[in-house]
Amino acid sequence: MNHQALAITIETSRATYWSRSRNELWEKGATSGHTQKVVSMALDCDGDALIMRVEQVGSACHTGDRSCFHRPLQLTEDN
Repeated sequence: MNHQALAITIETSRATYWSRSRNELWEKGATSGHTQKVVSMALDCDGDALIMRVEQVGSACHTGDRSCFHRPLQLTEDN
């Protein structure tokens, strides 16, 4: 998310992102209908990470999963 996407998201309460591959802004769900209404947002202490709570309609991930974070990593037993 870049500064312009953040400003649009704050103004509209609709999750808007910057696509590095397409080099353009995009609103989540504009074509798929799988929208994200932003309920709350928070920055970390350094101001370089953002977390959003959203009301998700449909899947969030292009794979059809509820979240894009569905691939767990296994830690070694030494950790």
